Amino acid sequence: MRLPTEAPPTARIPRFTRAERWIHRTTALLMGVCVVTAAALYVPEFAQLVGRRALVVRLHEWAGLALPVPVLAGLASRAFRGDLGRLNRFGPHDRRWLRAALRRDRRRAERPAGKFNAGQKIYAAWIAGATLVMLGTGLLMWFTHLTPVQWRTSATFVHDWLALTIGIVLAGHIGMALGDPEARRGMRTGAVSREWAEREHPLWRD
Repeated sequence: MRLPTEAPPTARIPRFTRAERWIHRTTALLMGVCVVTAAALYVPEFAQLVGRRALVVRLHEWAGLALPVPVLAGLASRAFRGDLGRLNRFGPHDRRWLRAALRRDRRRAERPAGKFNAGQKIYAAWIAGATLVMLGTGLLMWFTHLTPVQWRTSATFVHDWLALTIGIVLAGHIGMALGDPEARRGMRTGAVSREWAEREHPLWRD
C-alpha cells in the first residue's frame, strides 16, 4: 500500500533581521503614543474621556522627542543601513510601478519592484521628513521663551495640520498592511514565502 506523500513546506527566505524588526516595532509604538495623546489633546470627546491633560502633554512631548532614537540606534546595524540605501534609491522600475499603480493596473509584469516597491519608498521618505518637521515645530512650541510669538504661532499651525495628515497617512499604511498577511508575517518573523517575494517583489535578490 502506497502512503500519500506530504506536500513540501513552503520555502521561506529571510527579509528583515531582528534589529530591523525591533526598530520598526519601537518606532510604531512611539508613533502610536504620539497619535493617541494628540487625539486626547485636540479632540474634545477624547479629552473629556482621558482627563489629566498635563500628563498627556508630557507623554506626547517625550514620545515625540524619542521618535528618532530607534532609527538613529539602528544605524549600528549593517542590514538596516543597507535597507535605508534601498529605500533611498529610485530607479526606472519604480517609475513604472507608480504608473501602473496610478492606472490601477494589477498585472505582475507592470509592477516590478525590488525589496521595496515605489509606494513603500515614497512613504518612508515622506514619514521621515514629516517626523523631522514635527520634531522641529514641537520644540518651538515647547520652548516658548526662546522664540518670537510669530514663530510659535506658525509652528503650531504647521504642527497641527501636519499631525492630521500623518494620522491619515498612517491609517493608509496600516490598511495596506492589514490587506497583506504575508508582509505582516515578514515583519513579525523576519521571513517570507518565496512565492510572495517572487510575486510582489520580483526584482528582489535574496
